[in-house]
Amino acid sequence: MLSNRRTGLLALTALAPLSWGSTYLVTTSLLPPGRPLLAATLRALPAGLVLLALARRLPRGDWWWRSLVLGVLNIGGFFALLFVAAYRLPGGVAATLGAVQPLFVAGLGARLLGVRVPVRVVLAGCAGLAGVALLVLRAQARLDALGVLAALGGALVMATGVVLGKRWTSPAPPLATTGWQLTWGGLLLVPLTLWGEGAPPVPSGENLLGYGYLTVVGTALAYALWFRGLRALPATEVSFLSLLSPLVATLLGLAAGESLTAVQAMGAVVVLGALGVAQGWGRGATAVRGLPRPAAEAPGRTAPGPTVRSGPRRRGPGRPASRRG
Repeated sequence: MLSNRRTGLLALTALAPLSWGSTYLVTTSLLPPGRPLLAATLRALPAGLVLLALARRLPRGDWWWRSLVLGVLNIGGFFALLFVAAYRLPGGVAATLGAVQPLFVAGLGARLLGVRVPVRVVLAGCAGLAGVALLVLRAQARLDALGVLAALGGALVMATGVVLGKRWTSPAPPLATTGWQLTWGGLLLVPLTLWGEGAPPVPSGENLLGYGYLTVVGTALAYALWFRGLRALPATEVSFLSLLSPLVATLLGLAAGESLTAVQAMGAVVVLGALGVAQGWGRGATAVRGLPRPAAEAPGRTAPGPTVRSGPRRRGPGRPASRRG
């Protein structure tokens, strides 16, 4: 039962990066050129307001500033940097640089949470980065200094948000927590957009279709699933699911008539292998928040698995979990 629950949570959480794999295609084909901040704002704020209306719950106490910090990291800052990178870099370069995020999560988790990072996680992160490079990077790809910094900065700020999201367990349901972060992030982006890009242009039908897709599918639904999975699963496992995005982007390219080379096929295999190693496939079940440990696990012992740990599991309701959270 535990394994089935964990597998189901992983599958639902994976739907988020699977949808994000279409962001570059939608951005470059349906959105107006030269408006990365506008794209980020219209993606985040409407989705956040809709989720707030559905959840009907506002932050309380410390969660006013905590949700603000997480909204800046996971949404406002990340979206702005993501779209700057998407506009200034070829998709392969942006995806390759963004694939460093699992390594950032592992490093920040060790630094901020004091957890031990298994060697296999580091190796899987390096392999995933190499696999994405083989999958999407092209020899003729041009490099733009600002775009490179934006891509790396986006990976870093979201990795920080992922780790803090595990450290700060929200008292509200994931839908409300997601709405808070999207709203804060969107509100932050409004003045930046007006200052950096001026008044928005009149959107075309294609623009509205692109914004609508990114708002509903790529943001409201995707982030609700992403934060739900992050609450229940180890941060490292969740962050490795982001490697699915460039894989989806490649498949969309094939659907548009592009051909798959042997090097790309090798990269896809490496990415899937790194994802499997990070998830600990074949190493036994990993506990999911809210479910009991497997009966075979003796009290006080740590079962093998992909979770980044710093010590034994918690022994009672008063002791903090050794996993991120």
